[in-house]
Amino acid sequence: MSYNQALSAYRETRVRTASPGSLVVMLYDEAIKRIGLAITVYDEDLAKNPAKIETFNAHIMKSQEIITELMTSLNMDAGGEIAKNLLSLYTWFNQQLLEGNIEKNKDKLASVKDLMEQLRSAWIEVANTASTPSSTQSTPAGINIAG
Repeated sequence: MSYNQALSAYRETRVRTASPGSLVVMLYDEAIKRIGLAITVYDEDLAKNPAKIETFNAHIMKSQEIITELMTSLNMDAGGEIAKNLLSLYTWFNQQLLEGNIEKNKDKLASVKDLMEQLRSAWIEVANTASTPSSTQSTPAGINIAG
């Protein structure tokens, strides 16, 4: 088994055995990472190297896919007001990322990244205080957060 195959198997096992709260944190981690990578590409002076626009776009689109996955995983019935607020926030995130991508506006990306980092901290607390063992929880179908 090659290193890449072993790494892929490890990541898959990690996702399959994670609790729902941990999965949400993993999604946040990947979205924050991708927005950070887009900002890095932007900082490498996108105007002088237009070939990097595709990479910039790919990172933003991946983070939008992750945020859309977070939106679809909300349980609007059980989540009540919190789920409604998160849906509104996720919608705003995607809008800001879309505008940041079109306008090549780093500030819009940075504001989404900052807010996602704050929410991630809250989700870590939720994941750590969840008492349901991961073996009895179902793993939601969804996005490939590894790439």
